[in-house]
Amino acid sequence: MAQRHMDRLTSFDTSFLTNEKSNGHMAIGAIMVCEGSAPSYDDFVTHIRSRLHLLPRLRQKLAVPPLHMGTPMWVDDPDFDVHKHVQRVTLPAPGTDAQFHEVIGEYLSPPLDRSKPLWELWLTDGFEDDRFGIIYKTHHSMADGISATDVGMLLFDVEPKHEIVRTEEPWHPQTPPTGAQLLGLSAKGFLGMFGGALRWLWSAAKAPRRAWKRFSDGVVGLWEVGWNLTKPAPKVAFNCDISPQRSFAWTTGPLGDFKQIKNALGGTVNDVTLAVAGGALRRWLEGRGVDADELELQALVPVSVRTENEHGELGNRLTAMRGPLPVHIADPHERLRHVTAEMEALKASKQALGAEAIWGLNDWFREFAPPLLLNPTATINFSTRLFNMLVTNFPGPQVPFYVLGRELTAVYPIGFLAKSHALAIAMFSYNGKMHFGLLADSATVEDLDAIGGYIDESIQELLDIAGAGASDSEASPQLV
Repeated sequence: MAQRHMDRLTSFDTSFLTNEKSNGHMAIGAIMVCEGSAPSYDDFVTHIRSRLHLLPRLRQKLAVPPLHMGTPMWVDDPDFDVHKHVQRVTLPAPGTDAQFHEVIGEYLSPPLDRSKPLWELWLTDGFEDDRFGIIYKTHHSMADGISATDVGMLLFDVEPKHEIVRTEEPWHPQTPPTGAQLLGLSAKGFLGMFGGALRWLWSAAKAPRRAWKRFSDGVVGLWEVGWNLTKPAPKVAFNCDISPQRSFAWTTGPLGDFKQIKNALGGTVNDVTLAVAGGALRRWLEGRGVDADELELQALVPVSVRTENEHGELGNRLTAMRGPLPVHIADPHERLRHVTAEMEALKASKQALGAEAIWGLNDWFREFAPPLLLNPTATINFSTRLFNMLVTNFPGPQVPFYVLGRELTAVYPIGFLAKSHALAIAMFSYNGKMHFGLLADSATVEDLDAIGGYIDESIQELLDIAGAGASDSEASPQLV
C-alpha cells in the first residue's frame, strides 16, 4: 500500500508514541560507517533530495485529532525542508572511535521533535583514518527494523556510482486537515468499523471451520499472553528510572561464526545471538557482584510479520514476543540449548496470534478512541514486569552497498530504551558480518564498552565448542 496523505497510524504504531515518557525515547536507527573521504554536505543533501519521492513518509508529520479522539494521522508537512533533517558534524581531533561514540550518545539523547517529520541524519567526518559516518535516527512509530533497511536503500547503491543526480521529482504537499476535519475522519472510521465487522461475519459464514480455528487460536493466544503476566521478569540493575542521557558502543563478528555455531550445536542464528547476549550479561552482572545463577532474564524480541510486497513502506509490521535470556546457565552450550528449546516452544505457541489479536482489537477502536483504550496493551508491550530489555536481530543485505561511490563497511543498529529499560542490544547482519549496537542510559550503565567485550568472549566460547564438535563429527566416520 502506498504512503498517502492522511494515512492513520495503527494501534501498534501509536503505542510507541504513548510509551515515550519518563525519559524513554522511542527512536531507533543505525550508525553507518563508510570508507573514503566524506562527500560534501551539499552533495549529500542533493543525493538524498533526489530520492525523497521514493518514501513520501519522510516528508510527513503527525496530526493528532482534538482531545486525542482517535489515533494520529500522517499528513504532508508544507514547511518541509530537508536541511532541517540532514546535518553535518566534524569530530574533534584526533577523530577516534571513542569520540565518535560520544557524538552518537549526544545526538541520541534528546527525543525527536514531533512537530516535523520524525527522522534525522548526521553526516560525520573528521576521523583519524580515511572513513566517515552517518548517524540515522527515526521514530519507531514510523519504521521498524525491516523498513529501516528500505530507508537505507534510499541512501545507498549496489554499485559504486560517483555521479550525483541533481534532478528532483516535483512535490506538492497537500493542505493539512483542520481539527474539525480530523474529528470527522475519526467518526467516519468509527462507522467503518461496523462495516468491517459485517465483512468479517460474512467471510466467517462462508468458511466457518477456518474462521473458528482462527478465533480459537486467538483465544488460546490471548490466554497465553495473559498467563505471562503472572510470571514477571526479575528486577536487575538496568531496570530502573533512567536519565535522558545515552551512550552507544558496538562490536562486530563474522556472520560465518554464527552460522558455524548453529550448524554444529543446533538452533538458529537468532538463537545464537540470544545465547551470546545471555553470556555477555552473565559476565557483566557477575562483575557487579550479582549472583547470576539465580536469574533468568526475559528479552523483548520483536518478530517481523512484514511480507515481501510490503517492502518500501514505513510503519510497523511487528509483534512482540518474550524470549529467553538464560544468564543463570553457566555452560555456554547448555545456554544455547535452553534458548533453542524455549524459542521452539514459543514459535509453537499461540502467543504471536494472541498479540496480533490484541492489536487487532485495538485497531477496531483506533478510529474513534481516546488513548485510554490504547494504553493497556501498550503498557503490556513494553512492561518491565514482562521484559528486562530489548534484544533484536534483523537480517540485512549480504552484498556491499555504496553512497556516492564510497563503500558502506559497517551498520550498527540502534534499539530503543523504554521506561525503566536502561540497556538494549540490537544486531544487524550485513555483507558477511554481524554488527552489534549497544544502547544504554549512560547514568546507569557506565561501562557499556565492557559489555561489548563480553559479547566477543561469549561468541568465542561457543565457537570453541562448535569447533570441537565439528572435529568430533569429522573424525567419527574413521572410527566405523
